[in-house]
Amino acid sequence: MLYINNGDIPMPTMLKLNRPFEMLPDLTRVEESLFNKGYNLVAGVDEAGRGPLAGPVVAAAVVIPKGTVIKGVADSKKLSARRRDQLFDEIVAANAICAVGIIDNFTIDKINILKASLLAMRKAVVALVSKPEFILIDGPYTIPNLDIPQFAIVGGDALCGCISAASIIAKVTRDRIMDKYQELYPDFSFSVHRGYPTPQHLNELKMYGPTEIHRRSFRPVEEIIK
Repeated sequence: MLYINNGDIPMPTMLKLNRPFEMLPDLTRVEESLFNKGYNLVAGVDEAGRGPLAGPVVAAAVVIPKGTVIKGVADSKKLSARRRDQLFDEIVAANAICAVGIIDNFTIDKINILKASLLAMRKAVVALVSKPEFILIDGPYTIPNLDIPQFAIVGGDALCGCISAASIIAKVTRDRIMDKYQELYPDFSFSVHRGYPTPQHLNELKMYGPTEIHRRSFRPVEEIIK
């Protein structure tokens, strides 16, 4: 699936492209197609942490230099934690332009997780030291309030190298944040379940109640509070 937005569609929404778009004839070669059209700074954007009951949602925007190949870059969910850490360092060492956007649990509770994820993505893009000429986003939604051409591609983290790199940067960054929370809240195994609703995490919630970083608008936490 392919979606397009030039930044003027209110959040959250998506506009389906009903006809083939000549710029991107083959989604398996989307970055190459953009390079051939003269776009040199193509940013991939992805997020980590939509599903957890605790902690922030983290998005990353990554521009891989044209002609640079980082072997092994793939969807972060398909990689081991050790391999993600290795690739994180390799992406940085390849002089990729990287930035992250972080939205805390209080904001997530206030505006909902979808809007928070899109806001994190926008923060990541805006934080890039060089403004990208085109943005490729994993998922069905584009990022509002940006004056940069962009496409949202469902499954893009498995199709586009720059999106895969962004997924790794976002995931590793968030995991390291949760490791720090493990130190602050030793009753919770945040370095193990990363805040996701695993049986271990749910048992900890029942035993100790929610911490300051739990998302109170998420049903399992809301039910514990009630």
